[in-house]
Amino acid sequence: MTKLVIISGLSGSGKSTAVNVLEDLGYYCVDNLPITLLPKFIELCDNSGKDIQKVALVIDIREGIFFDRAPELIKELKDRGYPLDIIFLDSEDSTLIKRYKETRRKHPLSSDGNISLGISREREKLSELKDLADITIDTSEYNVHDLRELIRDNFDRPDSQRLSLNIFSFGHKHGFPNEADMVFDVRFLPNPHFVEELKELDGTSDEVKEYVLDNEITKEYLQKLKDFLEYLIPKYDKEGKSYLTIAIGCTGGKHRSVAIVDTLSQHFKLLSPKIRHRDILKK
Repeated sequence: MTKLVIISGLSGSGKSTAVNVLEDLGYYCVDNLPITLLPKFIELCDNSGKDIQKVALVIDIREGIFFDRAPELIKELKDRGYPLDIIFLDSEDSTLIKRYKETRRKHPLSSDGNISLGISREREKLSELKDLADITIDTSEYNVHDLRELIRDNFDRPDSQRLSLNIFSFGHKHGFPNEADMVFDVRFLPNPHFVEELKELDGTSDEVKEYVLDNEITKEYLQKLKDFLEYLIPKYDKEGKSYLTIAIGCTGGKHRSVAIVDTLSQHFKLLSPKIRHRDILKK
């Protein structure tokens, strides 16, 4: 069967960037295919032999009256076991409004120019499709280059490697990571922020890592966390999950969470995890 990736999400969240990356990776890309044509389109792709092996489609509210059928048709494909992944791109309202003001474009659901109202309407229409997504990406903190790298990391991998493991650190004071499948809080660990010679360093430094990791509480926690993930990851993989995103959070996202993420990435290095430190440069 032809591998199918559906890209959806809020207008202004980066769908064009995502589909351009997949096109560079060899996907046959179609933007805004009428959803009612999806079954016929898939049939044509499957009958093309080896000419079309990977397809990426952008499906969003530009479908108009046809969009209402999208969740139903996609559910049918998933229930039939079709190799289908859904990427849903999201972003904070304030970020979307800023992007619209910068580009001076009109929101597709804002006939009266009220961008906030248009975004609210779009979120409501997309809610069911978002629930079906295999991977949800909040692009509020991403620039174009960051998003390109993330999409490439998730989809430019051998077919034999089914599960893409993403691990990232974050600071609770900078916002909760809605894109994570699992979130672990490490604010109970010793905090280098209160050690004068460590305060200005971050969790990638040897000094901070030694302070955080060379502690009985941390050692016990890490062992239990590794055991838990070693048990869980194969279960997700066997179930057919394509992406697993794990977030580790401390207060500011600079010290403890960074050290823990780097340690986990080494422990699971055979899975080639993609790591990111979301808030490491923030104050």
